[in-house]
Order: sequence, then C-alpha cells, then structure tokens
Amino acid sequence: MKIQQFKKLGNQNWVSLHKYENSLNNPLILVLGNRYQLEKTSLLSEIRELLPNGEIVCGTTAGEIIGERVYNDSVAITAVEFEKSKFIIESENILTHNMDALTLGAKLIDKLPQKDLKHVFVISEGSFVNGSALIAGLESKYKNVTFTGGLCGDDARFEKTLVGYNENPKEGEIVIIGFYGDSLDISYGQYGGWTPFGPERIITKSNNNILYELDNQPALDLYKKYLGDKASELPKSALLYPLSVKSPNRKEAIVRTILSIEEENNAMILAGDVPEGSVVQLMMANIDNIVEGASQAAITGMSNRSAKPELAILVSCIGRKLVMDQRVEEEIEEIIESIGQQAVISGFYSYGELAPFKTGNSCELHNQTMTLTLFSE
Repeated sequence: MKIQQFKKLGNQNWVSLHKYENSLNNPLILVLGNRYQLEKTSLLSEIRELLPNGEIVCGTTAGEIIGERVYNDSVAITAVEFEKSKFIIESENILTHNMDALTLGAKLIDKLPQKDLKHVFVISEGSFVNGSALIAGLESKYKNVTFTGGLCGDDARFEKTLVGYNENPKEGEIVIIGFYGDSLDISYGQYGGWTPFGPERIITKSNNNILYELDNQPALDLYKKYLGDKASELPKSALLYPLSVKSPNRKEAIVRTILSIEEENNAMILAGDVPEGSVVQLMMANIDNIVEGASQAAITGMSNRSAKPELAILVSCIGRKLVMDQRVEEEIEEIIESIGQQAVISGFYSYGELAPFKTGNSCELHNQTMTLTLFSE
C-alpha cells in the first residue's frame, strides 16, 4: 500500500503531508473538503496536477481529518495505491431517479461484481437521504459483505451536501467503493459516549425517518420544551441533544440526530429510521466520555486484526465536533494511540456514520458516533 496526502487551507497553496516519492499507479483519490472549496470548478484540474491518474471521489464535510489534525475551510486529499488488491467504484444520483433510498441502494450494489468482494465503503449525500433505507438496500444482495462509510456534511449550515466521482461534486450523489482481494485486512469500530437523561418516551407516530409523536404528543413541541431558549437555533442546536432510540428489532440503542424540522406538521426529520413503538430518551454530552468513546472505537477496530493498519479512515459526527470545540483533536489522538503511529489518518465529520455494531456484521446508521475503518495489505 502506497499513500500520498495533500492539504489546502483556504486559498493557500497545496501542501504535501504524507508523500510517497514516486508516482502512484491508479490510486483511489479521496478528496474531502469544505463545501465552498469543493464547489470551485478548478478543483479537479488542481487535483490532476498533483495526481495525474487515479479514481477521484469527492465529498463535502463538517470538518476535515488528516493526520492528527482537524481542519475547517480546507481540502484534504488521500491517495492510496493498493499493490496486492483492487477496488471498483460505482455511483448513482437519487435526484435523477424516481426511487427511494432503499431501491437506489439495491440498484447501486447490484453494479458491483460479487466475486472476491470483501468490503464496501460508502460516501453518500447527507442532507436529505434516509441513511437507514440506503443501508438496507445496499445490504439486500451480498449478505457476507461488510459496509462502512458516512453521510457527507456541510458544516453546521445544513444547506446542501455534495458528492462526486471523477467529476465536479453535486447534490444527490451516492458513491460506493468495493474492495477486492484476499490480501486485504479490513476492520472497523464504532462508539458514541453520550449520556441519556430525562424520561423515556414511546414513539407513537412516525413514518420511516420522520418523527411525529411521542407518548401521543407532538414530538417537536416536546423537544422544543427541553431545548428552551436553544429551540430558536434548530436544527443546529439539536446536535447538542440527540435521541437514544431503542427499537424491538435491535439489540443495542441507536443514536439519532435531527436533520431538519417541519413546523407545519410538528415533526422532526432524522438521519435514519425511528420505528413506532421504539423507546426514546434525550442524550447529552460529557466531553471526557466522548473522547473515551473514540478510544473504545479504536480498540474495537484493532481487536481482530492480523496486521497493523496502514490506513485509517475516520468518520465522526458534527455533533461531537461542536461539543468538543477546541478539544476536538483529542479523539483523533486517542485513536492514533490505539492503532499506532504507522497508520496514515484520513477522514471527515459527517451528518451520519455507517458501521456495524461490535456484536455483528450488519451495518447501521449512527449519529454522534466515532467510526473508523482500518486497512492493510
């Protein structure tokens, strides 16, 4: 595995951070950056000057992770040449098809050949897609394949997210990267660290990822009551108080964040499904617990590995970033301490994180969670 990394802060010049001295052969080029930076039409040509060949996957973020640092208003490039294995990239746009996320996910995964497929990394639009339905569609065909990834971000603006494959990124795009080969050692981990508080309530009315009623009362009214003065800052303020959702079909609680609100329906649109009958409880942050959560995610990722990771792709939540503020890099430092200095670090802060629980291979949509995918050949 050969890796090159570059970063660009604002309007400054590109800086090489982790550079393999020779040119890479058909690398996977992962480009993660602030939405305003990725909207610049000159970006692709700038990348081609740095990396003349390879497959470019772009995604907007709520913060860029490269090395031990977290940046804003930047673009971070990680280019990876797999020497003993291969990858295949496919994409679809949910806005150009008359289908929901479940159907699109199934259509997308059907494009990847099954033979020797080991893992799929997902980079999805994040402002309106139902992440739970997308995962269900992706998992509908290949039951023994694992999935990780994230929903792209747009800082705390929640205006739009952009994804692109070998073209300027655009709204509605979903990209999957299939990894092939017995030589690949891929592992993953996830953990939150948020603390539940207040009374438990039952979801009495919902539709997929839209929450209408808790205990037969309008959900948005109840939520605003808890937020108090912060209610006027919705949906941004919701990142500080996510929901713990315990549903009958899951062994572990899922954390859900509100993406947007519908005042006219007194409803909240969440990043993933919130089934009726689930038990909901508000959650709040303790920074030390959140940092410890990142450490636990790394420990999980390292638990079944046969070799030290060469590459780590981290996907963490914008809510964690807002809460930790100036301490945000502590969770990156905890991960590096667990996985080792030899691993090249890349990643982003997202609107939703994709990874299986520790106890199984089935992927879940998480919010307010640190996830990591570790690679070696």
